[in-house]
Amino acid sequence: MSESELSNADERTMNYGKEKVAVYRTYGTPLEDVRTIPESDFDGRNNILFGLELRMQVEGEEFLPSFSDGDNSMVVATDSMKNFVLHHAGEYDGATVEGFLHFVGSLFLETYSQVDAVQMSADELPFDEQPVPENDAFEASDLVFGVSHGESAFGELYLTRGDDGSAIENHRSGVTGIELVKVKDNSFVGYVDDEYTTLPERENRTLYVAMDIFWTYADSVDALGDDPQRYVPAEQVRDIVQTVFHELDVNSIQELIYQTGLRILERYPQLESVSFEANNRTWIKERDDLDGDGKVLREPPRPTGFQQFSMDRSDLDEEDTA
Repeated sequence: MSESELSNADERTMNYGKEKVAVYRTYGTPLEDVRTIPESDFDGRNNILFGLELRMQVEGEEFLPSFSDGDNSMVVATDSMKNFVLHHAGEYDGATVEGFLHFVGSLFLETYSQVDAVQMSADELPFDEQPVPENDAFEASDLVFGVSHGESAFGELYLTRGDDGSAIENHRSGVTGIELVKVKDNSFVGYVDDEYTTLPERENRTLYVAMDIFWTYADSVDALGDDPQRYVPAEQVRDIVQTVFHELDVNSIQELIYQTGLRILERYPQLESVSFEANNRTWIKERDDLDGDGKVLREPPRPTGFQQFSMDRSDLDEEDTA
């Protein structure tokens, strides 16, 4: 989904904003009392270090003169937007990416009457607690963190003016940057074989998949995390896909996506839909004459395959009645 797709496609495209705003908050409000699921041991995060890279996009008919006549009298400078986000990061008392976006976006609408709508999106900048020796064992430090290069939470909200403050017109939550390798019990057979086919069937391949997963709630307020029991943490969704990958004899990435989507919808009845963007980065077999299941593999050449798929609760209902 493009950055502007949440807005009304039938209207004139007219917006501007600031992106790649990095903001860090120490000793934020912990995310606690999250409902646990069988696939994950995640039950909350301490938010000692809370980081985001944020994009803010504003819309309003009063900005037209800045485009048509060079009249900037209604324009809030994008540098001011950046400062607005950084300042109010110190006032946010919630615990989630989506909650922060809603807090700042709502304040912006309240502050600037010429803004009709604001679209806020952010990628979490994750950090890992580092293990340090403590009492003859290793424990997670609450002072020293490592920069994580793994998956991260994502949030996106499209806010307009409502009767009582801001209104969430559309939203999307997610986890991005998942990369998983399963060393065996993956096949790819039975596809179209014609004069253009050069790929051999593989009964047992090492499968390397990269994946972004997004979801929407039936009630958008649940995305904010004010009720932790109804909030879906990115960490749990990540754990679901790796659990399904472990359990399933995968015949295609498409099958992995579908079965993961069913599991997500089953675990979270508060969700309305789930969607996937996946990329096949499977290594190429160089040798398979080693003992047991051993192989030597190399990086795949470009181009690479990708998959996009969306599901809603009707897919789960069909499985239940099958």
